[in-house]
Amino acid sequence: MIYKELSYLLVGILFDIYNELGYGYQEKHYERAIGKELARRKVPYKCQLCCRLKLRGEEIGKYYFDFLVDDKIVLEIKRGNYFSRKNISQVKGYLKAMNLQLGILANFTESGIKFMRILNVK
Repeated sequence: MIYKELSYLLVGILFDIYNELGYGYQEKHYERAIGKELARRKVPYKCQLCCRLKLRGEEIGKYYFDFLVDDKIVLEIKRGNYFSRKNISQVKGYLKAMNLQLGILANFTESGIKFMRILNVK
């Protein structure tokens, strides 16, 4: 498993935040809570990171993703009860554009946290 310990830590943080806040808030509020908890635990991260998509050296677009944790794992936060193909493809695009191996897509749902590990298969 890629980045087993860091993945476990991230998922634990998501569950801790859900257990404290519950369901019903906007994504930006969950993002702020995650950022505060990552900082409290001294886990290096960047949030709302801009990733430029290039073709032959020329920029053709930009991505903004929620978190890059320890320069290894993309963490994307959503609200809702299911993983849409669009959101899965979005994380795959981030991984390809940044040449990273692992992303975690996490949904804050009415019944708890649902998460999916997404690999960049080269």
